Amino acid sequence: MSDEAWQTAARVDKWYEIQPGDNTEPPVRSVGLISYDDHFLYAAFEFDDPDPAAIRAPLGDHDAINGNSMDFGGIFLDTLDTRRTAIEFFATPSNVQYDAVIDDASGENPSPDFYWDSAAKITPRGWTLELRIPFSSLRYRKGDPQKWGITLFRNYPRLFRRQIASVVMPRGSNCTICHESDLTGLERLPGGGHVVAAPYISASRTAHPRDNTLGAPLEDDPVKARVGVDVKYTPTPNTAFDATIRPDFSQIESDTAQITANERFALFYPEKRPFFLEGVDLFNTPIQAVYTRTITDPTWGARLTGKSAGVRYTALVTEDGGGGTVILPGANGSSSAPQDFTSDVFVGRAKRDIGRSFVGALVTDREMRDGTAHNRVAGPDAEWRPSSADVIAAQALFSDTRTPNRPEVAPEWSDGQFNGYGVQTSWTHNTRHLDWFGRYEGLSNGFRADTGFVPQVGIHDLAGSAGWTIHPHAPITRERTWVQLEYQTDRSGNVITKGVMPGLGMDTRWNGFIQVRYNMDHTRAGERVIGRNQFGYTVQFSPSRRISSLSINSTMGQDIDFANARPATGLTVTAQATLQPTGHLAITVLEDTRSLHVHVDTKVQRLFLQRIARINATYTFTSRMFVRVIGQYISATRNPLLYLTTVSPRDGAFSGSTLFAYKLNWQSVLFAGYGDDRELSDVHRLEPLDRQFFVKISHAFQR
Repeated sequence: MSDEAWQTAARVDKWYEIQPGDNTEPPVRSVGLISYDDHFLYAAFEFDDPDPAAIRAPLGDHDAINGNSMDFGGIFLDTLDTRRTAIEFFATPSNVQYDAVIDDASGENPSPDFYWDSAAKITPRGWTLELRIPFSSLRYRKGDPQKWGITLFRNYPRLFRRQIASVVMPRGSNCTICHESDLTGLERLPGGGHVVAAPYISASRTAHPRDNTLGAPLEDDPVKARVGVDVKYTPTPNTAFDATIRPDFSQIESDTAQITANERFALFYPEKRPFFLEGVDLFNTPIQAVYTRTITDPTWGARLTGKSAGVRYTALVTEDGGGGTVILPGANGSSSAPQDFTSDVFVGRAKRDIGRSFVGALVTDREMRDGTAHNRVAGPDAEWRPSSADVIAAQALFSDTRTPNRPEVAPEWSDGQFNGYGVQTSWTHNTRHLDWFGRYEGLSNGFRADTGFVPQVGIHDLAGSAGWTIHPHAPITRERTWVQLEYQTDRSGNVITKGVMPGLGMDTRWNGFIQVRYNMDHTRAGERVIGRNQFGYTVQFSPSRRISSLSINSTMGQDIDFANARPATGLTVTAQATLQPTGHLAITVLEDTRSLHVHVDTKVQRLFLQRIARINATYTFTSRMFVRVIGQYISATRNPLLYLTTVSPRDGAFSGSTLFAYKLNWQSVLFAGYGDDRELSDVHRLEPLDRQFFVKISHAFQR
């Protein structure tokens, strides 16, 4: 910060506490500086703190930042001056980095990663931070001078989480990025031509029980080696071309398990793979017709993303070797079928901003390689912001589907051909105290989006909510009373679900959040519509540096046994705690439980109990290197006499993994891992199911 170049940088001294304060004077001093040269944009910060010993700055992996429990600072950068989409570049006092794409329409997505550098230091007065962002990591228009949008930000969690920014953000506004400041004076920026090539080599070895018999000794399979490369070329500052050959899309950490018992519809998991994350906000539409995790095993892929004549666009094509599952949607529930065939996938999306509003169009196409089946989806969408309080969004999609001739896999797959449509429209209104939301969604029986995530079709769905927010003084800094309503029918007018849920939520001391709610609904199970009344609550706190977070979420009361179409009573509890005994060690413990009881012959008997227990311990040596150990056990006990179909009385599975990671950046990495999976046998022993060793080395070369 004593470098002479900072003495002539643009200086920002005026900051505002935007939460929980209402654009008030912050309790701590912050200073921001902005500068640039031929290759980089620079930002520097002086963050004063009356008690530097209280600064919360544990070490962690990239993106491992929690706003309730960690100090951090940085910028929102809107390089295309859209006033609606920006990139976040944040870092903590221990130099843990966080980057994300934030869009006023769809929210924040931390999956994309960017090349940039940061340096931080705790001082006797607080802490300082410097950011260096290559222009090659950014997308911006051609021409001089440039006009971008920028917001400087500081997170200051103590008894309350205080959010401090360089701009005023009125309460009740329907946007965040729209309030940014102008960043002007940038001239003669690089004109493109940047190339990043990231080759990798990986090797894995697995072991399975002999003759695939559970309980038999494990036998090692041959070592599998894989070589591939990801390439990004930016011919202009506003255009990016991505290509990949034999991409490595392996998940180093398995998705956290979700309880599936008594669920009617498929569960959603977020995308994490780099190839799909350039311009990721373009894929966000009211109907989720693009869900790139449906592309399970691509052998190659290519993608073009850019902006021309005021239109942002992306086009992606890839060959998918299959291996995953296809959602088979319905009105009352969804099922799945194995996607064990090769297909070619195309996704195209265009979006033109008109002030703070936009119009767009989407096309997806999945063609089975042998030409016997396909799914094609296309349609427009739009968002209109007539005022600072209102957002009106709409989308219409049309699909043309021909199924495989595989009735032995799924009854629906009988070489059938059908068409369908989906529409959604919504209106959101936000003011200082009052907010409300209304939505209509209609999906015909024949609508399919095999490259998306649409687990329910054949419905008319009306949903809405309204809330009233006040901001009292401590210990409660925000209180919102709300009510939600929903009325959903199938295409013949038969009720699928109808209900009302009032609730109360509040922000409290120790960065806390408390919510209570009461759900009253009638929901279809089989041919019956069953009523239920349920009480639920959520409690979250981040009380100290050592106890980073505590949370519990629960629902209890009347419930529905969907498998057997009858009333029930149930309890769902999810409890989680993150402890940080030192600045290097973090331990997260999770317990997820669901139980269901039914009335049989005047007696109450337990139908099932499903539990997930998970522990994640990470020791971070530096902001680039860590070791992580995960253990997870999933168990279920059932009463087979109470089911209409045959079920096992008990099952269980354990998975454990150890990972060593060293990261120069998000594409220059070294991973070495071991995994062990076990399954409960008929004699109630956890027998080895498989074992895996894994090594990956990747390095990004830039020009």
